[in-house]
Amino acid sequence: MPPKNSLKEYKENTYYHIYNRGVAKGDIFKTVDDYKTFLGYLKLYLSLPKTLDLQGDSLKVAPSRQLKNHAETIKLMAYCLMPNHFHLFIFQKEEMSMNYFMRSLATKYSMYFNRKYKRVGPLFQGTYKAVEITSEEQYIYLSKYIHRNPTDLAPSGRLPEGFLEDYRYSSYANYLGLFKQSWVNTDEILSYFSKINSRNSYKNFVEETDESDIIRIKNVVLDI
Repeated sequence: MPPKNSLKEYKENTYYHIYNRGVAKGDIFKTVDDYKTFLGYLKLYLSLPKTLDLQGDSLKVAPSRQLKNHAETIKLMAYCLMPNHFHLFIFQKEEMSMNYFMRSLATKYSMYFNRKYKRVGPLFQGTYKAVEITSEEQYIYLSKYIHRNPTDLAPSGRLPEGFLEDYRYSSYANYLGLFKQSWVNTDEILSYFSKINSRNSYKNFVEETDESDIIRIKNVVLDI
């Protein structure tokens, strides 16, 4: 029987939650450079060519080996990279955009990882998994779930002040205005929240919660 959410119905103009983990739950990011390389590929794939600037990035790609750009057909709403898995919240404009994008991303990163660590074979646990976002509740709470993922890395399972916003490998800091990655689209989700009233802010929405809320989001809202 195929793994849950491994069989995908591709639809145009649709939002999806995409996720995958390392084979046998092994790490897919071992060093800072691994995280930066994956993010570098996201930037190369999703930045409009005229705005793409690699200065200061760890990833260097020769002009003759530039990657196919998906900026016109894929919109990245949120992401989080964890040691052995990743989450992406995307919108695809065309029916097969997600498939082409994810196939390219997984192949490119797997080649980098296998070459660096002198290994062979699949890096990921099968093909990526995808959940179609079909309700406004899913749409809003998905970003919360993704941005709270680093909670599992917090000391003793507790969430110290500033822990989530300081996590370097998620899009959360984009949403708080701490930095801007032009290839991450925050405006749509932030339009649901207040920039003035802290009680109705996006930061409060993400960080003020309890475990029953997270369980409900994970098991009911996100279908994973």
